[in-house]
Order: sequence, then C-alpha cells, then structure tokens
Amino acid sequence: MVADLYEVLRRCEKWLDRYRGQGKSVGEENTKAGLIEPILEALGWDIRDPDEVHREYRRLPSENPVDYALLLLRNPRLFVEAKGVSEHLDDPKWANQTIAYATAAGVEWVALTNGAEWRIYNAHAPVPIEKKLFRSVEIDKDRDDAVSVLQLLGKDNMGENRIQELWKGFFVDRQVREVLVDLFSGGEPAKELVAAVRHRVPGLTLKDIRSSLTRARAIFEFPVVPATSTSGQLRAAKPQVGAGRVAAAAPAAPKQPSTVGVGEKAMSLADLISGNWVSTGDTLETDYFGTRSSAEVLPDGRVKYKGTIYKTLSAAGEAVKVAVRGSDIADSVRATDGWSFWRTRNTEGALRSLKEIRRQAAADS
Repeated sequence: MVADLYEVLRRCEKWLDRYRGQGKSVGEENTKAGLIEPILEALGWDIRDPDEVHREYRRLPSENPVDYALLLLRNPRLFVEAKGVSEHLDDPKWANQTIAYATAAGVEWVALTNGAEWRIYNAHAPVPIEKKLFRSVEIDKDRDDAVSVLQLLGKDNMGENRIQELWKGFFVDRQVREVLVDLFSGGEPAKELVAAVRHRVPGLTLKDIRSSLTRARAIFEFPVVPATSTSGQLRAAKPQVGAGRVAAAAPAAPKQPSTVGVGEKAMSLADLISGNWVSTGDTLETDYFGTRSSAEVLPDGRVKYKGTIYKTLSAAGEAVKVAVRGSDIADSVRATDGWSFWRTRNTEGALRSLKEIRRQAAADS
C-alpha cells in the first residue's frame, strides 16, 4: 500500500499544480474526483462499494449528509468531510459541523480535507474542539510526512484500531508536555519545581535555585508522528517539541514547528560535532519507503553510506532514495532535506532528527 500511496500522491501534486490556481471553478466535486477519492482508494478503501465507502451518508433521513462514511462490516468508522481545493480549512465551522455530526452518530474519527490538506480529529476526545485535532498534513509539502499521516486512515489500520493506540499516547504526552512547559514558563519559577530541586540538591539556597531556573532552557520532546512500514510495524518520527523558559511555549496543535532559529541554517554537521551535539562515529538512521537505512558520521562532518562518502546529509539522503526506489525516480522525489531525513539516538536511546538537534544547538549558542 505504501508504494501505491506514494504514486497517487505524486499524481495529486501534479493535479494541484495544474488546477489549484483556478479557484472555485474547480469546485468540490472535481476535488473529490481528482484528489480525495484516489487517496482513499490507495488507502485500501473500495470507493465503488457503498457498503465500504458510502457517499452523502445520512444517519437519519432528516439530517444533512457527510461527504463520505468509511465503513467496516457496514458500520461507519470514519467520516470524511470534503471541501473544494480553494476552500480554507481554518474556518472553524467546517470542523465544528463534522465533529458534532460524528459525535451524534457515534463515530470517533473525522477527516476534514480540501484534497491538498488533511486534518484528522478525534470527535470523542473529552477536550475543547481545538484540541481534538490529532494530525494534519499538506500532501504537496512533504510526501514522506503525508504518507505517514494518511496511512492512519488506511482500511487495515482502521480495522486494527491502530490510530486509537497512537492517540492515547499523544493525548497523554500533550497533557504532560503542557504541564512541563508551564512549569518552566513565566517570570517566576514554579514553587513546586523549586522545591523539587531543593529536595534533590539540599545544599543550594532557594535564591540560587530560582536564579538558575530563570536562566534554564528546557526542551520537551515526544514522538508524535506515527507511520506504518510495509511490514505493518508502527514507528514514530518527527518529535513534537515543547520549549520552556527563554524559548516560546509550543502550540497546542500537533503540527511540527517550521520556524528556523537564529543562525540555525548556517550550522553544519561539523559544527554539531565540534559542539558535542553529535559524535564522530554516530549512526544515522532513516525509514524510507518501508526500508530502514543507516549511515555513519565522519570526523569532518561528511556522511558514509554503503561505503560511499557524501559531503552533505542531503546527498546521503538522496542516495538512500535511489537505492530504495531506483535511479529513475523523479527529481522532485529525489530532492531531500537531509536534516529532516536523518535521525540519531540520544543517550537514552530515543531517536531525534538532526534538524531538531540543530535547532536546539542554535538556540543554545
């Protein structure tokens, strides 16, 4: 299914390039035919079987329909509300209407999409509606990320309820992260945080502890972007980061921050090595197209992959894509942001993208 989805997203990108600028003249029905239904089909749903993909679904004859109800054993498991490609999903009425309808119908999962962007909500989550958003992705921004997110809506994944398993971890992590960010934010350190430090280091004065915490910068990282490999095993990538004092608090929405810190772009892998953020000989890892690959960090900041030395992370990433998918892949697919593509493990064994490590290094410099 992964390979099919990649190919469908490639065609969808071409569709967007051709028709997105035509605005409302394209309309909702053409968006469904050109973008939404091909993706649903690539996710394993039989769009021609109304017992599996029911268009204009009504729970009761008197109710307004939802564009698609995706059913398993004839029971709706996921509602998909479609908008034209020119519509902006930020209008809260779209999510409010669909989530309210799903709640009344007893359907937990809702996808809101204009074909280009997909937003996944947990309609039953006991939180305000703005926090029901689980994941969102724009299919023409990052195809790997789009595959990871959209696979959550696949027929097999919905049947095995994998999305619910992942939501539980995300829901807990988000609440813990918000508490941690709050403890490290604001003008005065939280009393319980000061007390905890004092308990562990009784030789320090309360004044010294408060002063130190005022200078502290805390980064809280939780893996929140799940994906499935071709073997069906769940994996996590692109950690969600919450920054404490000095840095801004992370937003409640689970979308990965894209802001580049001061001086971050100027940093090289060699700079991270000299700053002890990455070590010579560290193993870099990536999961691409269902295949796990690794590379080695060299002392001068170059990268060794399959016996060949590459000057940059991006060049090594492109080599992985060629090795996995063949040399005839399109240039748009071959192009790689090596900082996002490669990850390495910290001392606790958790994977972190090099882009996140670089962001933290720039913030602390």
